Amino acid sequence: MPEGDTPMRGSAAPTSPGAWDARSEALLGTPALTPLATETPAPHAPEDPPPSGIAPPPTPAPDTALPPDPDLPPDPAPAAPRARRGNADPVKVLMHRHRELCARAVDPLEIAAGLEAQGFTDRTAARFRHRDVFSLAEELYARVPRGGESAPPPAPVAPRTDAWVLAVLTPGAAAALTGIGLAVTHGPVRLAVGATGALLLAGALLFAVRRGPLRAPDGAAVPAARLWTLWLLAYAVCGDGLLAQVLSGGPEGPWDLAPGPLLGLALAVAPAAWCAQLFANRARRRIADSRGLADFAAGTRPLLLGTVTLQLLALTVLLGLTGFSSGALALGALLLFARLLTVHGFPETATAALAAAGAAEALALASVLAARVPVPGFDALAAPVRAVVDAWGPGAVPTLVCGAAALGLLAHASGALVRASAHTAP
Repeated sequence: MPEGDTPMRGSAAPTSPGAWDARSEALLGTPALTPLATETPAPHAPEDPPPSGIAPPPTPAPDTALPPDPDLPPDPAPAAPRARRGNADPVKVLMHRHRELCARAVDPLEIAAGLEAQGFTDRTAARFRHRDVFSLAEELYARVPRGGESAPPPAPVAPRTDAWVLAVLTPGAAAALTGIGLAVTHGPVRLAVGATGALLLAGALLFAVRRGPLRAPDGAAVPAARLWTLWLLAYAVCGDGLLAQVLSGGPEGPWDLAPGPLLGLALAVAPAAWCAQLFANRARRRIADSRGLADFAAGTRPLLLGTVTLQLLALTVLLGLTGFSSGALALGALLLFARLLTVHGFPETATAALAAAGAAEALALASVLAARVPVPGFDALAAPVRAVVDAWGPGAVPTLVCGAAALGLLAHASGALVRASAHTAP
């Protein structure tokens, strides 16, 4: 090869490190023998250059594989090596983990609601390089393929409206018939009518809450909630009269009953169901219209408060027609909040509030009876109840107890029922 020509490649390539540099060694997949910027002469370089036109015998480079084939075109220069980034796409892992949720979602907010129900927060979304949960849900919704998937099954046909309307009217009808029977009967017959009416009313209430907007998801209701509800309704009828007799040294014979508030509560089941239906429909509509979880919560909270106010106004009117009682109004608010929380997936909280109110009413009666025990200091057990009754009457006990429980549930509902996950189908 004449002097000054380009060094040959392949079997005729020179073996000196000057031409066989680090880039050539990188092409062969071997570690560089010399730095990329500098060249170091090999200790076994040839003493004399070969004659012109005569190629030197092939000598493999030390500690390297055979040189490239001369018949192949020269290999391009390798790209600069990229740093290892580990898991460069954290959203991909999340996408595979929640593929079913993302595939069946009709919009990003439904995915955000599902993630929110599983405990995702904006701080969790920051770990996936997103500012909030909704931004993360938008990427999941955009990346999950839907073109090759089968069409989703048709939505189940909603039950006929008149079916649940008739169901929620049955408690009011049962209470009205019982009230009429109590008004026209006397003696043992009146007692039998009252017992029969109580059983009919209990069955009508169970029938009403299993239909329409008051129906809880399958397996969501807590059986103990029914017992505490029946206890609270029974106290609304006969609790005030019993407490008054116990405080006066009784009971001595039958005590006064107040079926009027129970009739108003039974009639209020129908407007409560209508308000629950209104709240659920408007909230689901906002899921499609909102652009984020914060936007959904900001629009749903006034809707919740407006629905509750509307129901309490209807209950106040009905109680005014049948026999107003502040305790019955507080009890109606408590039952409404408890049912809304149960319907939307929070039955444990609702049951705990009902149990607390029922236990407080029972404790009020028990404390007055325990004060009669001839033990020093026991007479002070009835002091709080006596003070409340002397100031505001026997009806103040259920008013304070049920009112406090209702306010606690309202505070919880204003945070739990404004979440999108509380309004997505299970």
